[in-house]
Amino acid sequence: MAQKEIPTKYIFCMKWGTLYGAEYVNRLFSMVQQHLTSNFKMVCFTDDPTGINEAVACYDIPEMGIRTDIPERMWKKLTTLKKELYGLKGTALFLDLDIVIVDNIDCFFEVDGSFRIIKDHGWRSWRITGNSSVYRFEIGKHGYVFDDFLSNFDEIRKLHRNEQEYLTHAINDNDNLQYWDKAWCPSFKYDCVSRFPLAFWKKPTIPKGAKIIIFHGEINPHKAVEGGRGKWYRYVRAAPWVADYWK
Repeated sequence: MAQKEIPTKYIFCMKWGTLYGAEYVNRLFSMVQQHLTSNFKMVCFTDDPTGINEAVACYDIPEMGIRTDIPERMWKKLTTLKKELYGLKGTALFLDLDIVIVDNIDCFFEVDGSFRIIKDHGWRSWRITGNSSVYRFEIGKHGYVFDDFLSNFDEIRKLHRNEQEYLTHAINDNDNLQYWDKAWCPSFKYDCVSRFPLAFWKKPTIPKGAKIIIFHGEINPHKAVEGGRGKWYRYVRAAPWVADYWK
C-alpha cells in the first residue's frame, strides 16, 4: 500500500525596499527553526536576496503591473495568493519580518480551517478586518483574491485602505474566513505594553498563551529592546526579553 504523501509546510515571508535588511529574514528563519518541530521549507519573496541565509529559498516578488505613483499599501503581499506561484504546492504560513516568536508554533499548522488570519487589534475589534502579519492558506486555492485585485484595482484601493483589509473581505465573501486563537498573536503595542500612564513604570510583558508577538506602529523589535516613545502617550519601557527570542 502506497504511503500517503505528507503536504509540504512552507513559511513565507516578503522583503522589499530598505526598511528591513537580510538580518530580519535570517532571524525569522532561526526563530522558526527553534519553535516549529515539523519539517518546513522557508521562502522569501524579495527584490534583493543579498545576505539571506542559503537555507531560505528566494524568489522574485511576482509582478503586479499596478500603478507605482500612489502610496504603497502592502499590496505586494497579495501575490502570495496567486494560483500559480513558482510551482509551489502545500500549506503556507505567512509571517511578517517584524514579528517575534516566543513559543512553539506547531498549532498554526495543526488547527483546521481553509484560511486563518489574526483578528485585528485595537478598538476596531468589531470589524472583520484581519491583521496579515500571520496568515495561513493552501497555496493556489485562493487565486481569485489576486485575480480580482488586478481586475478591479482602482475600485478596490478606494474601498480598502490596505492589503489586509481587502484580503480579509475577499476571503470572507468567497470562503470560510477564520481567526487564530486570540491569545496566540498578541500585539506588542496593545497587549504587552500597559496603557497610559502605567506604561511609564510597568515593563512590557508577554501575555499568557502568546506564540507570536506582533509589532505595528512606531515600535518594531529592535526599538522594543531599548524602549522609547512614539506619540507622547505611547511611552514604552525597555523590553530586553525581546532580544532573548529575536535572534
